Amino acid sequence: MPLITRYEPIQVTIQTDKVRDIPCGTKGGVMIFFDKIEVLIAIEKQKVLEKEVETQKKMAVTEAEKDAHVSKIVMAQKLTEKESIKMQQEIENEMYLARERSLADSYFYKVMKEAEANRLKLTPEYLELRFIEAIANNTKMFFGDKVPNMIFDQRLLGNFLTGTLRSMPKQSEKLTQ
Repeated sequence: MPLITRYEPIQVTIQTDKVRDIPCGTKGGVMIFFDKIEVLIAIEKQKVLEKEVETQKKMAVTEAEKDAHVSKIVMAQKLTEKESIKMQQEIENEMYLARERSLADSYFYKVMKEAEANRLKLTPEYLELRFIEAIANNTKMFFGDKVPNMIFDQRLLGNFLTGTLRSMPKQSEKLTQ
């Protein structure tokens, strides 16, 4: 078994030879002349290069198809996300509207009940009490000889209460409508 003790690099190149005017005979005795002949290695190199270019094109097409598929998936995901957000917003809007309707209905019910209670409360006795309280709460003090003219008699109070009671049913009808 030989032992390698030393290594020397040698330059190796591929050579293409060109030969001109080569006579070539055929079986029938006809002579054909070629202009030039190149070594077959160059032709094989060209085929390999063509295959490499074709492979690169196929890889580029595959990569573009993969990118398009990924982009399509991402767009579908974004669209689904937007639709989900839209549905959530619609649900929130419906909940808000239902809550506002409920508040409006309860306020309307409260106002109607207060109007009914006020209508029932408006009796001549209650109006007389409120009239007397209003006069009693007047903190102004008058001195002088015109004081007897400022005291209301029962006829004035009676006229006030009668006029108020007649106008109240008309007002309560407006509230109920």
